[in-house]
Amino acid sequence: MSTILELREKRNKIWNTAKAFLDSKRGADGLVPPESAAEYDRMETEMVSLGKEIERLERQQAFDLEMGKATSAPITGKPIRPDQPKTGRASDEYRADFRNVLRGKQPIHNVMQEGADADGGYLVPTEFESQIVTGLEESNVVRSIAKVITTSAERKIPLASTHSVAQWTLENGAYTESNPAFGQITVDAYKLTDLVKVSTELLQDAMFDLETYIAGEFARAFGIAEEQAFCVGTGMGQPTGIFTASGGHVGVTAGASVTVDNLIDLTYALNAPYRRNAKFLMKDGTVSALRKLKDGNGAYLWQPSVQAGQPDRLLGYPIYTSPYVPDVTASALPIAFGDFSNYWICDRLGRTVQRLNELYSTNGQVGFLCTQRVDGKVILAEGIQLLRMGA
Repeated sequence: MSTILELREKRNKIWNTAKAFLDSKRGADGLVPPESAAEYDRMETEMVSLGKEIERLERQQAFDLEMGKATSAPITGKPIRPDQPKTGRASDEYRADFRNVLRGKQPIHNVMQEGADADGGYLVPTEFESQIVTGLEESNVVRSIAKVITTSAERKIPLASTHSVAQWTLENGAYTESNPAFGQITVDAYKLTDLVKVSTELLQDAMFDLETYIAGEFARAFGIAEEQAFCVGTGMGQPTGIFTASGGHVGVTAGASVTVDNLIDLTYALNAPYRRNAKFLMKDGTVSALRKLKDGNGAYLWQPSVQAGQPDRLLGYPIYTSPYVPDVTASALPIAFGDFSNYWICDRLGRTVQRLNELYSTNGQVGFLCTQRVDGKVILAEGIQLLRMGA
C-alpha cells in the first residue's frame, strides 16, 4: 500500500502535469479545445480522488496511534489523592439511569430528577453530550474555523462603533474631546430539534448500542442543519449566515465570472490585521473553477497541500469548503475571505433527549426527540469580506 507521502507526491506531480498540459493546449484565443478540457478534467478528478484517499489514510493513521497506546503506564510520580466522585450529570449513576430511560426501563438510582426539564425530557449525561459535540465538530466546517462560546442565557456583546482620536495640541491650548461611541450585538439561541424512531425489537436487543447510535444520528443531523444556517441562515428563527446580506461586508463586486483581479481585490479589501489569520470559504464547485486561474507571472493561484493536516491554499491563504456556500451565479455571494473568529457560534447550555412511548406505539416503534439551542452571527463585519457576482 502506498504511503501518505507517496500519495502526496503523486498528487503534486499530477497537478504539475495538469498545469503543463493545460498551458500546452491553450490556443491563441486563450481557449482550450473540448477534447483537451476533458483530458484535464480527468487528471483533476484523479487528483481529487488521491486527496480523499490521503484523508482516509491520515484518519487510519490517527486511529492506529490511538489504539496502539499502552493500556497502563508505570507509576513514576508521587502518590496523589484519589479522584473526587463524580456528581450530577457526570456521575456513573446518572449515566446508568439515562441508559435505562432510553430503553424504557425504570431508573435504578433515582437521580434523573437532576436533569429533568420542563418539557418532560432529560438533560443528556456529560459524556453523552461530549459525543454529540465531537460529532458536530467533525462534520461542520464553520464550527472548526469560527469562535464557539457556551452560555446559559442571552448574551449581549458590546462593540466600539467609533474610537477616540488623538489631537496635536499647542502649549496651554485647549484639549479636544473625543467621544467614542459604543454599539451592541445580541446573541440569542434558536431551537434545533431532531426526532429519531427506533423499533422496539432493537430496544430489546441488549447487543444494540442504543446510546452511540442516537448520539451519532443527532450529531449528523444537527451538523448538517447548523452548517447550512451558519452559511446562509436568514436570522429569522435560525442563526444568521456568513453569506447573507446582513452577514459579512461585501468588499468586491465581480462580473459574470471570478477573475484573478477580483480575488486580489478581495484579499486587500480586508484590513491587514485580519489578514494574519484569514482564510477563504467557498464550495467545491467554485474551487474547481479557480484552479485554472493564473496570476500575472503565469503561476496558478491554487496550490495543493503537501503537508499532512493542512488545507490547500489560494493566494497563500488556506481554503475551506462547505456544500452550503452559494454557487457562482448572478448577484450571489460565492466567496468569503477573512478571519472567521469574527463569526461567533453561541451554544446554549444543555441538550435534552425525550423518549416518546405512545406516539409511534402502533407501528412498533419508540421515538427519541433531541433538542438543542444555538445561534450564530458575524460580530465584526469588517473582519469578513464577501465577493458579490454581477447581475
